[in-house]
Amino acid sequence: MLQVRNLHARIGDKEILKGINLDIRDGETHAIMGPNGSGKSTLSAVLVGNPLYEVTEGEITFNGKDLLAMKPEDRAREGLFLSFQYPVEIPGVSMTNFMRAAINAKREYQGLEPLNASEFLKLMREKRKVVELDSRLAHRSVNEGFSGGEKKRNEIFQMAMLEPKLAILDETDSGLDVDAMRIVADGVNKMHTPETSTIVITHYERLLEMIRPQVVHVLYQGRIVRTAGPELAKEIEARGYDWIKNEANG
Repeated sequence: MLQVRNLHARIGDKEILKGINLDIRDGETHAIMGPNGSGKSTLSAVLVGNPLYEVTEGEITFNGKDLLAMKPEDRAREGLFLSFQYPVEIPGVSMTNFMRAAINAKREYQGLEPLNASEFLKLMREKRKVVELDSRLAHRSVNEGFSGGEKKRNEIFQMAMLEPKLAILDETDSGLDVDAMRIVADGVNKMHTPETSTIVITHYERLLEMIRPQVVHVLYQGRIVRTAGPELAKEIEARGYDWIKNEANG
């Protein structure tokens, strides 16, 4: 599904990614961990086409297509989804109108007819149940006045509606209590299929006990310095990152 080769990226004059190599196949869940400032959020931003970041070297292929040649909106229509660490509020734009516009834009890109009002509302009711989203939240402006947990739950609701091929969860567990984390994780797990994949960016092993990755990567100073199975997350939880930093610098 996703192949990243020798990816270098910078913001302004500062190089952040310094040669990322990553392969994700259909149906896989990968976790990316690492200390603050290692490049985790930069990688997610580059994948979805954030214009603040400049790719200076390398290539990214997504389902056989050159991802770097696509506009951000076409990457989304191709099936990329990013759940933000800090979801933004969009006052005056209702969730219903926002999601209907997004879904029908994707359907148009795929050559499909737009959903009519009754079809869309039926889909919205079905997907709302996945993340236990209160119907009142679904009819308010996007994230306006939402708590941190409600915003994250709303992000997963959007993910359920859009049914992406590759979902990137950038520290979705940040600021969540245990109950909210469980609801978010349950929603992600319910949406997983053999054809869809997930990248979970997190500091904490406890989320990975709920969303179980097959592969865990450690990103440090702009490079993936260690890759292993889920046992690596447990080791980081127990020992921290110093031993990995020492290995990488040694």
